[in-house]
Amino acid sequence: MSGGRLKMGGALLAAAVALVGAFEGRSLAAYLDGGGVPTICYGATRGVKLGDVETKAGCDQRLVADLIDHETGMRACLKRPDALPDETYLAALSFTFNVGTRAACASTMFRRLNTGDLRGACDQLPRWVRDNGRVIPGLQKRRLAERDLCISGLQ
Repeated sequence: MSGGRLKMGGALLAAAVALVGAFEGRSLAAYLDGGGVPTICYGATRGVKLGDVETKAGCDQRLVADLIDHETGMRACLKRPDALPDETYLAALSFTFNVGTRAACASTMFRRLNTGDLRGACDQLPRWVRDNGRVIPGLQKRRLAERDLCISGLQ
């Protein structure tokens, strides 16, 4: 499945949209996120300027496209992405969506995924709770939920 699991649509894409959409929240008007980056819809930043507005349907389309883009980047970093259980795959994708492909690919989590230490990889998620050096309660909650999802695929 070299094209990615999300491109096939169905339950996994719906789960990714629900998971990431719930964590990110939706804003139809651009705003500055906690790091001072112009953001719109479900955490989209590419090409966003303050003053931009989007429709609900436009945000939903952008989320699907952004998830597929992040999945492509994530898969390029993983030696065997299709060997991961769906839950672990979704947790890794949510993490990648939130921190960016470059940071995810350089993370200890991804190094552990690539060595087959899936539980050790999942246990890295709660370490990623800072934005500009500050612990963010919303990130703590997100990472614990991602870790729980990640590990649920291993049982």
